[in-house]
Amino acid sequence: MKIALLGYGKMGRLVEQIALREGWEVGPRLDIGDNVTGSGITQTTMNGVDVAVDFSQPDAVLFNIEAASRAGINLVIGTTGWLNQRTRVQTIVEQSGIGLVYGSNFSIGMNLFFEIVSHASRVIAKTPQYDPFLEEQHHRAKKDAPSGTALSLAELMRPYLKNPAPSITSTRAGFIPGNHVVGFDSEADTILLEHRARSRQGFAEGAILAARWIAGKKGFYEFRDVFREILGIG
Repeated sequence: MKIALLGYGKMGRLVEQIALREGWEVGPRLDIGDNVTGSGITQTTMNGVDVAVDFSQPDAVLFNIEAASRAGINLVIGTTGWLNQRTRVQTIVEQSGIGLVYGSNFSIGMNLFFEIVSHASRVIAKTPQYDPFLEEQHHRAKKDAPSGTALSLAELMRPYLKNPAPSITSTRAGFIPGNHVVGFDSEADTILLEHRARSRQGFAEGAILAARWIAGKKGFYEFRDVFREILGIG
């Protein structure tokens, strides 16, 4: 299989390492200067590509999706900060007949954490004296705050909570790969659930998992649903 990289920064290079390790062919590698407003994504440049993986910038995502839809290339979107365009993107994907997987977080561990938080919220909601809250920390270069992952966690919790908008605290400092804490606080005690990323490797491995799954498929999918299907979680 052949993978293209949209965005060739730290995440793009790590996805490349994982792909090569698993026997994929990699190319083209399109960074900011090679792909202004999606101009680098054409049928010619993408010849033979099964899936393109996007870890670019939020303001580049829509251009990349539009160009990929014209070129007939399936996508994995690991970039966050664009979900206000979700309805438009879904329409583009469905009308063009490509396949796309997006996610706020492609880490295998974080997707397990999503399942844990969803279950905990459902159980703890039966005892209304607990107030929920979220804390997230990322490196200083991360553009969006709160993180897409924190927003996804809040969305998972929302159906079970008396307060449908739990407080989210964001920190941007140094080189933190990503920390997320979900808390439930009462007068008597505090319950904490935490996911702490040590590196970006888990994100890259999840993106390759998604790329393998979406190759040859059509439709618009969230990675959490793909992950649940792969693991047989119903």
